[in-house]
Amino acid sequence: MVSMFTKTAVQKILIRILLHLLFWCGVLLFFTYFFSSGTTKFYDTFAFALFLMPITMATTYVSIYKLIPDYFVTKRYAPFALYSMYTLIISCYLIVVSIFFSLIYLAGFQYEDMNPATKNILYVATSVYIIVILASAFKLLKLNAKHTTETKLLETKILETQLKLKEQELHYLKMQIHPHFLFNTLNTMYGFALKKADETPEMILKLSNLLDYLLYQSDKPFVLLPEELNHIEDYIALEKLRFNETLNITFVKEGISEDLKIAPMLLLPFVENSFKHGAIKNGKLDIFIQLMCTGKTINLVVENTHAQINLLNKGIGLENINKRLQILYPNKHKLAVENNKQTYKVVLKLNLN
Repeated sequence: MVSMFTKTAVQKILIRILLHLLFWCGVLLFFTYFFSSGTTKFYDTFAFALFLMPITMATTYVSIYKLIPDYFVTKRYAPFALYSMYTLIISCYLIVVSIFFSLIYLAGFQYEDMNPATKNILYVATSVYIIVILASAFKLLKLNAKHTTETKLLETKILETQLKLKEQELHYLKMQIHPHFLFNTLNTMYGFALKKADETPEMILKLSNLLDYLLYQSDKPFVLLPEELNHIEDYIALEKLRFNETLNITFVKEGISEDLKIAPMLLLPFVENSFKHGAIKNGKLDIFIQLMCTGKTINLVVENTHAQINLLNKGIGLENINKRLQILYPNKHKLAVENNKQTYKVVLKLNLN
């Protein structure tokens, strides 16, 4: 594994060196052609271009590997301006030296024998700084592309992390709901088992259905609304057996669509808390449940007699379901609580678009 990594790194370095060599060979050809204007002395032109190459290379590399990444990109503009000035002065001095090289070694101190293109310092400097500017512009584009890629990767990682946190929080909330639900149901069955009631097998069957839903369906992101309602009805049937004659419950369903999907275990805790925190008054626990569907909108009303407690704060199920709604349906739900002396009412409006 390490040897493969080393081999890949070496290959990248070799490719990079080769590309640089090709680039500078191209610059050498450009200089040779550029300074050949007005002269037939190819050797002198090539020698001058060759002498100018180290100056151009040094200026370019200082710009793209020091000035731009260390000062310009990091927005240290004062040092960038200062060191750019130093680089300009030194490079101009070396360009003047190249002109003297052309005069002394190539023209033999004969000014009239000099290559016309090499007599003009502005002409020579322009040729050098064209290369420096082009290389610097390419470097800036490359750094900008790299920064954009890194920013997108960082944003993706942040979104993935947020998603995982939301999933973990949602899973945690579900795990809180499950023991709460099971405790209530098993407690009911225990009471019937003690009495050796005939209804116990029916309770076991309904509990089996609920456990199947709890264990295998609730991990799905969405289930069909009729499935959720079927298990709400199973739960109500279990509670009817427990409360017997002391329960007065009304469950109204209107406009239920077979195609609507909803997060599992989203509606059941509202019903569950109406039983858990409801109070028997005048010999009856009164519970009214209404579920209406209008298009993609669900309206749930759960109302029960109670003993003057704030269910939203004290009911684990309702507190958790409120958090789940904020995670799963942000800005797509309204949860209202009406608490008076006799009844406790929860109204949920949920947009499933």
